[in-house]
Amino acid sequence: MATKIWHQSFTVLSDLGAYDDALKAHFKRVARPDTEVVVHGMRPGTYRSNYPGNDIRHAGLQHLHSIQFIEAGLAAERDGFDAYAISSLPDPALREIRSMLRIPVVGYGESAMLSSCLLGARFAVMVFISELTGLIADNAVKYGLGGRFAGVTDVGFRFNDVLEGFGTPGPLIDRFREAARQRIAAGAEVIIPGEAPLCVLLASQGVASVDGVPVLDSLSCWVKHAEMLVDLKRQSGVERCQRGYWNEPPARERIDELMAFYGRGSAA
Repeated sequence: MATKIWHQSFTVLSDLGAYDDALKAHFKRVARPDTEVVVHGMRPGTYRSNYPGNDIRHAGLQHLHSIQFIEAGLAAERDGFDAYAISSLPDPALREIRSMLRIPVVGYGESAMLSSCLLGARFAVMVFISELTGLIADNAVKYGLGGRFAGVTDVGFRFNDVLEGFGTPGPLIDRFREAARQRIAAGAEVIIPGEAPLCVLLASQGVASVDGVPVLDSLSCWVKHAEMLVDLKRQSGVERCQRGYWNEPPARERIDELMAFYGRGSAA
């Protein structure tokens, strides 16, 4: 039976042609033949430029932008998708969205960290939005993985460098390897290339390790986690906990009422 996954980016994909193309090619390569990953981004005009980092470096603005992730999750469930996948390292509103939906919900950052624990004792995250370091460290603790966390550091280049790397990847990959070796020397046994554009660039160029230490393909991890959760639900009837403050889904009718009340229109 086919599986349909809603991918939700924190970027406006129509502004990022090379990344958008690489993303679709990557999903086609790593997903099962019967899995369809449908890519979605933020609404055109969400940011002042094609770079989201000026906003998502601020907790309050990231929280406001998370409204689009909530709306997208509700749309994914309404439109018959089998799973909803948040494709952003900060995992915006992940816990809240998971509590609202009955379909499986996976987060890029959480999936990466959980997968890393199967590949090595301690993982490090490398980011090009340095202001995210505090949030990522907090998330590692929130996910119960503080003891496996070897830190989060600035990779030494920025978003525009990554975009240019899709055309000429060699120099940027060399810079990444140099930065990764510093984390490895500090005790990291798995490297997570933080933000999704960097992840897909490295994966597209076959960068899977540095000096014997795995470089995680986080996008592949959440595709596989989404497929697994859909399979568990279909084949074994196993799904996430449905009890308690963080788990019990509210009535969809009440969600729709509140979305309308707050000026977001009907989610039905």
